[in-house]
Amino acid sequence: MTDALVLRDDADGVCTLTLNRPAKRNAVNRALFREFRAHIRDIEANDSAVGVIVVTGAGGHFCAGHDLKQPPHADALGWLRQEMLILERLTKLPQPVIAKVSGSCYTGGLEFALSADFIVCDPSARFADTHGKWGLVPGWGLSQRLPRRVGQAKALEMMLTCQPYSGEDAAAMGLANYCVTEDALDAKVAELAALMLGNSRHSSAENKRLIYDTDGMALGAGLSHELMRNAGFDPAMRKKGEPIGRAKKAD
Repeated sequence: MTDALVLRDDADGVCTLTLNRPAKRNAVNRALFREFRAHIRDIEANDSAVGVIVVTGAGGHFCAGHDLKQPPHADALGWLRQEMLILERLTKLPQPVIAKVSGSCYTGGLEFALSADFIVCDPSARFADTHGKWGLVPGWGLSQRLPRRVGQAKALEMMLTCQPYSGEDAAAMGLANYCVTEDALDAKVAELAALMLGNSRHSSAENKRLIYDTDGMALGAGLSHELMRNAGFDPAMRKKGEPIGRAKKAD
């Protein structure tokens, strides 16, 4: 096994980033986060071949959250802000981002997953916010992203009880897009990626931008934003004059 704390695999337009501390259930320390940050920066700078990003964990677990055994950074608030901003940059990538979740997805790990556009899990997944068990409060966006995904009441339930929720629970409350059997998880993620890769990357990026940029706006303001900040047609469509991915018939 490589010593890298974040593994990257690129294949057929899909970039998979795997958190790689399996002995620690992929708990995030500063070294792991620095490697993750480097990958995000590289994707931002060299994204032409990447159409979909998948974030997952090694060894049967997604992420157990912060490694609380690591001593705090000398500038704890400054480092926390860096971490939060990198997860925001993950969300703001033009490519669709899928969190593929098995096993533990706790606290900081849940914040990682919530930074993705889609969450796909299997029944082994356990989602929980345990900040309250440790006398902590969120710093990676959980208090903002969780209620936007599941509603205020369910978010408060998760945050104040600190109880774990199964993959089936997550799908039922809208936290996960899909919960599939363990042997179908890879195939479901590949299916979603293929569907999105078959469409216009321009449209996917602009649809993401419109959704996130108008979050919280009143309807009238959102409608005006959609119209006035519209990026228009995909240049590739203008040239081809046919749906993306549709091959021309041979003469």
